[in-house]
Amino acid sequence: MAGELLKLDDLKMYFHTRDGVVKAVDGVSYTLNPGETLGVVGESGSGKSVTALTMMRLVPMPPGKIEGGEVLFKGESLLTMKEEQVRDIRGNRIAMIFQDPMTSLNPVYRIGHQIAEPLMVHKGMSKAQAHERAVELLEMVGIPNAADRAGDYPHQFSGGMRQRAMIAMALSCDPDVLIADEPTTALDVTIQAQILELMQALQKRTGTAIIMITHDLGVVADMANNILVMYAGRPVEFGTTDQVFYQPRHPYTWGLMDSLPTQNLTEKSALHPIKGQPPSLLHVPTGCSFHPRCPYAKDVCGTMDPPLVDLGGGHLSACLFSGDPGFERRVVEYAEVPE
Repeated sequence: MAGELLKLDDLKMYFHTRDGVVKAVDGVSYTLNPGETLGVVGESGSGKSVTALTMMRLVPMPPGKIEGGEVLFKGESLLTMKEEQVRDIRGNRIAMIFQDPMTSLNPVYRIGHQIAEPLMVHKGMSKAQAHERAVELLEMVGIPNAADRAGDYPHQFSGGMRQRAMIAMALSCDPDVLIADEPTTALDVTIQAQILELMQALQKRTGTAIIMITHDLGVVADMANNILVMYAGRPVEFGTTDQVFYQPRHPYTWGLMDSLPTQNLTEKSALHPIKGQPPSLLHVPTGCSFHPRCPYAKDVCGTMDPPLVDLGGGHLSACLFSGDPGFERRVVEYAEVPE
């Protein structure tokens, strides 16, 4: 398809350990076009971050091993490129905001230097030019007194300011793709909203495509064009934001939706958490990996692995019963579902 910026096709990343094979990413496919935002959601351990790290060639091998699939950036394979070519793309054409800026920023270098470094490496700027651009980027992401604060160390920034500095660093080389891995997890709700608004404003200004990785569907509700729901290393639902929010077809997506807190403070209804825990990726259940926690599971769900099928309009679901006319969303009182 013309215009595809990034394409993942049946990507598989397994970790070979003493205890067995961990299928961290087991058949992930999606495409990303310029200016689009893809939300990747799921519980911890669902393979969201490992997918991104695999794409960036940041997974140590061994113990990791790419068991199959392809990652194409502007039609070229990232998985077969030489390391020098990947280094030229990483942080330049594809940039990543990591989950915890305190551990991602180097504590012994000043903020301005860390933002300026990729400009000198990838853009060939002089030290003075790169520093001047670093100050401009800090101003762009809303850091007050940017010229002075560029000389500060990471520990002198608040959590929200460190996250803004990480965004400035990621955007320094005008990347085509920005991967944001849980960019608001460690921040309070006010700062979260500011960071999301900042990313949206910068996307409109630069046209950067964004992959937003999060466990919170609420974070991507107003931001994403498409949403990929992952469970146990595999995609279980994919569609436009409207399709996933207003016509969800997979029981795991329903569980995530019912786990969101309501805005109606007068409503006397408790949250409905998904019972149980995500499976160990060393011992993924047979059949549908979600069936041990699914209140709708039938005997066949434990034996038959559901394929990801198109329900129409590009809305995909990996549930054996998603296409049945009678299989519609019901409000489930999870506490009343028998063990």
